[in-house]
Amino acid sequence: MRLILLGPPGAGKGTQAAFVCRKLVVPQISTGEMLRSAIAARTPLGLQVQRVMDAGELVADDTIVDLVKQRILADDCENGFLFDGFPRTIPQAEALAEANIAIDHVLEIRVPDDIVVMRISGRRVHEASGRTYHVRFNPPRVEDTDDHTGEALIQRDDDREDTVRERLRVYRQQTQPLVGFYRGRAALGEMAFSVINGAATVGEIEREISRVLRLPAD
Repeated sequence: MRLILLGPPGAGKGTQAAFVCRKLVVPQISTGEMLRSAIAARTPLGLQVQRVMDAGELVADDTIVDLVKQRILADDCENGFLFDGFPRTIPQAEALAEANIAIDHVLEIRVPDDIVVMRISGRRVHEASGRTYHVRFNPPRVEDTDDHTGEALIQRDDDREDTVRERLRVYRQQTQPLVGFYRGRAALGEMAFSVINGAATVGEIEREISRVLRLPAD
């Protein structure tokens, strides 16, 4: 099965991607993973990507799609794959279609902005160990203090409310149009498209995804 997972930051895509990939025995493929793999392998395309990134420039959509075509030829993609964070824009989606890379199912994990902000802005981190807490869902025993060391917890800059709202704005502008794009493809019978309630619990989301994808039981 060839899947695309869409959703805003804080929607729980990483958790659900890991769940689906384990069930289907397929790799989770992200743009970052593809770029790092190509650079590490020092393929001609990887060297080209390295030069672009070293110059501080964005990797062109055509190059990203070439990386995708190269990546899905790997043995671990024999049973399919799950794209997480790709495509990000309509041009990338169009380039994917023009490259004849078929997609079976697109899942949109939909979460209201206020819930995303609450989830992300509530995170607190013990910087030295990486231990994470949440002021509502997993609070430390003493406010803003690590349970193990008694040291202060911090809120990362990326987790601050204004930063989260800006990330959501960028998502709505650049990536959410993909929902309409893939709904249109689904209406033509080219693939399936499902909306998942990302405001539910992790277990409820897993059960809904299992239902729509008809995943095998454990």
